[in-house]
Amino acid sequence: MAASESSVQYDGMELIHLYHQNPSIKLRNQLVEVHKGLVRKMAYKFIHQCNEPYEDLEQIGYLGLIRAIERFNPHQRYAFSSFAIPYIRGEMLHFLRDHSTLLKIPRRWQELYNAGQKVRKKLTLSLGRPPREIDIATQLNISLQEWQECKLAVQNRIPLSLDATTANYVDYQITLGDILPCLRTTLLQQQQDERLQLQGAISMLDDKRRIVVELVLVKELTRKDAAKKIGTSPMTVTRYLHKGVKDLICYLQPQAESEVLSA
Repeated sequence: MAASESSVQYDGMELIHLYHQNPSIKLRNQLVEVHKGLVRKMAYKFIHQCNEPYEDLEQIGYLGLIRAIERFNPHQRYAFSSFAIPYIRGEMLHFLRDHSTLLKIPRRWQELYNAGQKVRKKLTLSLGRPPREIDIATQLNISLQEWQECKLAVQNRIPLSLDATTANYVDYQITLGDILPCLRTTLLQQQQDERLQLQGAISMLDDKRRIVVELVLVKELTRKDAAKKIGTSPMTVTRYLHKGVKDLICYLQPQAESEVLSA
């Protein structure tokens, strides 16, 4: 037994050197056949951590094995298996990330749901109509409540697509993404509305107060610099600023109150 394993290992290394020197599909397929045990071992490990079929994981693992074969350099003097396993595992993890659901449910419910779908097809053919849920539950030897809970759990673990259509019109469709609010866009729109309201209120001030408010609050000049710019004292700037802010509050408050009353 040990002699045969060493012979397989030797043949595998020899094939790897041959493939590295002159790549071909035939040699690559031979290498996949020699090292398929790495894929099967990894798929067996993952099958206990997810609800994906073993066959799907195995097929995905072969993609990782092929990538490892194509990228392995036998002159670096380390085991091919150590090089290939991360590629195989990586492909499986990418597959699970892209295809598995975010919500995990008990394996028994997953198996019941799959069995229920088979029963549904069988009863549809035999009855000539879609079966009732109680009929499916009876065939599975479980209560109707458990079957409904099982169905609900499986359905809820499937994420909704933002491209899913929620309404159809003659000229266009409305998707789920169209009706979901974007918090960032909403915040930017609110800030823009408030900015426009403030600008409108500032424009209602008399010239002296408006200029001081724009210099100190908008352009962020110091009161001393604002006083030099308009040719007055910092004390006067402070007085104009306080009166201007007081007027702004009066201008903006009625609008705020009307919005509250209309809400």
